Amino acid sequence: MPGWELIGEEERAAVNDVFDHGAVLYRYGWADKRENIFRVDEFERVFAERMGIKHALAVSSGTGALIAALKAMGISRGDEVITQSHTFIATVEAIVEVGATPVITEVDASLNMDPADLEKKITKKTKTIIPVHMMGVSARMNEILKIARAHKIPVLEDNAQCCGGTYKKKKLGTLGDASITSFDFGKVLTTGEGGMIITNNEAIFKRAREYSDHGHELNPNFPRGEDTRMISGINLKMNELQGAIGLAQIKKMDYIIGRQRENKSRIKKALSDIPEITFRDVPNPEGDTGDSIIFSFSSRDETKAFMKLWTAKGFGTKNLPDAINWHFAGTWDHMLEHFPKYKGKDLLKVFAQSDDLLRRAVALPIFVNMPDAQIEKTVKAVHDCIRQM
Repeated sequence: MPGWELIGEEERAAVNDVFDHGAVLYRYGWADKRENIFRVDEFERVFAERMGIKHALAVSSGTGALIAALKAMGISRGDEVITQSHTFIATVEAIVEVGATPVITEVDASLNMDPADLEKKITKKTKTIIPVHMMGVSARMNEILKIARAHKIPVLEDNAQCCGGTYKKKKLGTLGDASITSFDFGKVLTTGEGGMIITNNEAIFKRAREYSDHGHELNPNFPRGEDTRMISGINLKMNELQGAIGLAQIKKMDYIIGRQRENKSRIKKALSDIPEITFRDVPNPEGDTGDSIIFSFSSRDETKAFMKLWTAKGFGTKNLPDAINWHFAGTWDHMLEHFPKYKGKDLLKVFAQSDDLLRRAVALPIFVNMPDAQIEKTVKAVHDCIRQM
């Protein structure tokens, strides 16, 4: 949740510095005017260094990062790309946008990709698997990677909602062939909008960079106006204001995640004595970014009863259930209806396992700035609501 919580004088100073050094907002060119300061380039370098990976490409959004990464991985019409039923709609939109066919797995108790269902969904047309690390918690990457490698299928991690998380002591986003993250206003780090592709694969990096910049190869032997090109592309570039803000925000990343984890731990401990709820299964607890705390009831009716009382007290949730329609493929008939696999089918029945798990879940947002009084108020409200059910 917290990037926006900590926007302050550091970000203001970073933006002002862009204007104090030539006011060049475009990421390329005008070297003399900008005194040879390139903020997006620097943001990419710092981000790659933090992730311990060779290449980072900053783009205009997490959605743009998904599209560019898929194009760079050679995905095109007729290919199948597997992802999970619980994700922000952009994951599937990106697959559709590059002309591929989305194939969607159930989620398990982690509310991320169910490896058992993934195995069932692989065909000869499967060209990429996109596990999504939803709401601060990693997917079961050991099982997913084992399946992918057995079938020789590349993996693109959608790490938009778990930037800074880890899995088995490895940084999320570094386990697959490439990954993306998002810097929109509700993410761990925010540049307002923005995204990043990271990879150790130089060919993927170069193709993504070219695609996101109208096909520009950034050939050092030619000025930009005479640059060479091998592929067509579109404009997905990050601008210098976003790069400047990103550089200010990334310095706060350890503090952000540390505080979230601490606040989540306190709340979870205080709710652990409630027999009516079951906490989300977290495959790698020490790698959780603390984005949210998710618990489930044994029935949908109980969840509905809790939510009626919860909202009456003036509290909200994070995506589950308040924005489930944007985060569950079972409601995306407007998009999946165009594919024979899903056409004319009741998607809630197609993804029955996911529908059951997600409809019984409640996600409470965790913030960086949660004073003791706010934590105590939240815990008391949960207890009160359950007693009144």
